[in-house]
Amino acid sequence: MKKILKRVGLVLLVLIISAVIWQFELVNYGLMQLRGQLRVINQSIPLEEYLQDTTITADQREKVQVVLEAKAFAFEKLGINYSENYSTIFDQQGQPSMFVITACEPFAFRPRLWNFPIVGKFPYKGFFDREKAVDEARRIREEEGMEVGLRTAGGWSTLGWFKDPVLSNMLNRSEGDLASLIIHELTHGTLFVKDSVTFNENLASFIGDRGAIMFLEEKYGEGSQEVSDFIDKNADEEAFKSYMLGAAQRLDSLYQTLTDLDLEKKVSLKAALIDDIKVNFDTVDFKSQRYVGYFDNFTPNNTFFMSLLRYNSQQDILALTLEQKFDGDLLAYLEYLKAQYPSL
Repeated sequence: MKKILKRVGLVLLVLIISAVIWQFELVNYGLMQLRGQLRVINQSIPLEEYLQDTTITADQREKVQVVLEAKAFAFEKLGINYSENYSTIFDQQGQPSMFVITACEPFAFRPRLWNFPIVGKFPYKGFFDREKAVDEARRIREEEGMEVGLRTAGGWSTLGWFKDPVLSNMLNRSEGDLASLIIHELTHGTLFVKDSVTFNENLASFIGDRGAIMFLEEKYGEGSQEVSDFIDKNADEEAFKSYMLGAAQRLDSLYQTLTDLDLEKKVSLKAALIDDIKVNFDTVDFKSQRYVGYFDNFTPNNTFFMSLLRYNSQQDILALTLEQKFDGDLLAYLEYLKAQYPSL
C-alpha cells in the first residue's frame, strides 16, 4: 500500500511540475499578481481607523461616508449581494496602484484575449508593476504587431477572491462618480458571466450610473442640485460616448473594405478617418468644458475604441430591457439577471 501511495504521489508531483513548466508564464504572472494583491490587502486599514486619522481632510472624511452610504444603498435597494468589500482603504500616496494593458488588431476590432483559469478569457491584463506592464505592451506591439493601450485602474474587483479595499485616489472623485464606481465594482462581485466581459462591464456601468442617480435622489431628493449636477455630467459623458461609438462604427465599416489593399494604403485610409474623427469632435454639443481640447495631444488607436465598446456598446439594450420588461425597476432587473446567471 505504501509503495502504491508513493507511486501515486510521484505521479502527482510529476504532473504538477509538468503543468508549472507548461504554463510557466501564467504561473509566474499569477504569483506576481498575488504578491501585489496581498501587499495592497496587508497595507489596507479599516475605514473606521482611517477616519480617526487627524491628518485627513474634511473632504476625504465626507467621501468615506459616501462609500459607506453607497454600499448600504446598493445592498438594501439594488439587490447587490452583501460583502465586506470596500470596508478597508489602501493609501496609494497619490500614485496609481494597477496598470492595465489592452491590445487589438490594427485593422479590425478584434481584441487580444488573455485566458485565466476559472474566470475565463479577458481582453485586458493587469499589473501592479508599471515596468512589467510597459514591457508586456512593448512585446505585444513588436512581436504580435498589435496596437496596444496602457492605462491605470481607478478600481477593480477580485470577484470575491479577496476583500477589495477602497483605493485612496477614489476619494478624489465627485460624490456621484464615487457612488457609481462603488456600485459598479460591487455589481461585478454580484454577477459575473464567464467569457462575457463586454456584457459584464456594460451591466456594471449601467447599474453603477443608474444606481448612483437613485442614491443621490434618496439622499438629496429628486430635482436637487446634486442630482442635476450628476445628470448633467452624465449627459456630457453620454454625448462623448455616442460620438465615439459612432466613430467606431465608421472605422469598422472602413476596415471591412481594406482586405485587398496593401499595408501603406490601409495605414493612410485609417489615419485620414481618425484625423476626420478628431477634427469633427468640435461639433459635439457639451454642457461643460470638460472635453475641450481632448484630442489636442492624443490620437486614439483601436484599443481606445475597443474600451468604449466594451463598457458602453450595450447600454441602449440594457435600458430598453429595463423599461419594457421591468417597468424601470432596477432591483427587479438585477434579481432576474442573478437568477439567470449565477455568479462565480
